Amino acid sequence: MDIHTVKKMEKKAVESSQTDFLRLGIAFAFLSMVLWYAFSIDTGAANHGFLAVAALFGAYMALNIGANDVANNVGPAVGSKALTMGGAIIIAAIFEASGAIIAGGDVVSTIKKGIIDPAQFVNTTEFIWAMTAALLAGGLWLNIATKVGAPVSTTHSIVGGVMGGGIAAAGFSIVSWGTMGKIAASWVISPVLGAVIAAGFLYTIKKSIIYKEDRLTAMRKMVPIYVAIMAFAFATYLTLKGLKKIWPSIIDTANAILPFAIEATKKPTLTHGLTIGLIAAIITYLIVKPRVAKAAAKMDNSVKDANSLFTIPLIFAAALLSFAHGANDVANAIGPLAAVADAVQSAGISSKASIPLWVMLVGAIGISLGLALYGPKLIKTVGSEITELNQIRAYSIAMAASITVIIASQLGLPVSSTHIAIGGIFGVGFLREFLSTTTEQERIEAEEQQLEEDKKQKKTFKSEMKELKANEVKTEAESVRIAELKTLIEEEEIKINAEKKHLKRAKKAKYVKRSAIMKIVAAWIITVPAAAILSASIFYIIQGIMS
Repeated sequence: MDIHTVKKMEKKAVESSQTDFLRLGIAFAFLSMVLWYAFSIDTGAANHGFLAVAALFGAYMALNIGANDVANNVGPAVGSKALTMGGAIIIAAIFEASGAIIAGGDVVSTIKKGIIDPAQFVNTTEFIWAMTAALLAGGLWLNIATKVGAPVSTTHSIVGGVMGGGIAAAGFSIVSWGTMGKIAASWVISPVLGAVIAAGFLYTIKKSIIYKEDRLTAMRKMVPIYVAIMAFAFATYLTLKGLKKIWPSIIDTANAILPFAIEATKKPTLTHGLTIGLIAAIITYLIVKPRVAKAAAKMDNSVKDANSLFTIPLIFAAALLSFAHGANDVANAIGPLAAVADAVQSAGISSKASIPLWVMLVGAIGISLGLALYGPKLIKTVGSEITELNQIRAYSIAMAASITVIIASQLGLPVSSTHIAIGGIFGVGFLREFLSTTTEQERIEAEEQQLEEDKKQKKTFKSEMKELKANEVKTEAESVRIAELKTLIEEEEIKINAEKKHLKRAKKAKYVKRSAIMKIVAAWIITVPAAAILSASIFYIIQGIMS
């Protein structure tokens, strides 16, 4: 290694260290501002100090949600090259924050998913301690998972934290084990549904476009339909999961504009979602069809061009998934902070708590900041380190993310958006493995046959050279031939070794990295118990300090 290389390595290490310190400094500044603001709120309550501590831990939790959970919304788009890393971070940050602030809801359940009974807490103080411990435990577990490159569920992290804090405060009887069973079931339900739906869409697109001889005609016909289906799914998904807070205002506005009246409801129903989805699909189809026809006129009959037509829909998908995530999951993630704020101000324990604007801002800004500072690692993991993605595969994953949530919410099935997205990635990867099995096996068999022929040729050369060498008196022609055979044998040896290595790689080649599967599934399984153990430990530490 020369001195120039050493200097380059040293420079790179210094720059990396400086970047790490800058990230840490920005995160610390955000946490400090949240702590200062929470202390400045005049509640006049005895537990006011714990509100500031809970706000600090809530901000830490939000940073880690941004670093880990948001990757599922934009990772496939980045991995397929539909979005750059910088573009994905900007879009996700804007739409996550917008979803949280605009449509995030006014109230939140203080006990996420009803996993523990708040009536069993001895007093308000222990409830505050438990929720504070849940926030820190959830944030710590997400931090650990991000460090090892494992995308895990934010909801499961906070569920584990609340469960652990509750058990530490009031014992195992406080937990609704039936509810915990449903959550455990989601570890299987979510990825399986995501994988099946994503694989189904990918296979359908391959059959209707990729496997056609005349791909251009197929693209003109089918791409507008697929984009319209995406519009239908996302409009329905967004209506059901992202517009709850502003739904009454939407109804009032529609009734003021339309010549007919729409029945007022507190929240959107499936009928509302499907109706809005159908309207969005029709409008999208009419807009997209002529544009696809115009774009196809300049394209070749290639798979690459077919993929390019899904680029813009994927950008919209990333934005809409981020908005829905901000609207639906941010409030849930900061539920314990809202619970602490409510308990401090009311000196009681409620099953529902209002979300102050400052609490929602902590969640929204924290998630956006965490994504910008630490999100690229998990975005790369989701986008490219599990399986190779292109635009069509990423489209299939996005469809799985929206449709699975719609189906599950109507059937009352517990699902995790993180597990759905990762399941979708597994689904498209394993489908590719399945579809390529026959073709790949034929290619391997042909290479094995070629290897055997080359071995025979090498053996023939060796036999001929042995016979020539056996002659005590050699002619000049025989000597020349021996030299030629020696060269040919060496060339055959090099060729055979290369073929053996290539065959070995081909037989081991997988479209889904098995190491990634093991790491991610292991992280999923231990998320709830790990967060619970961390939360219980933190609760006991707080109890010991305050006693």
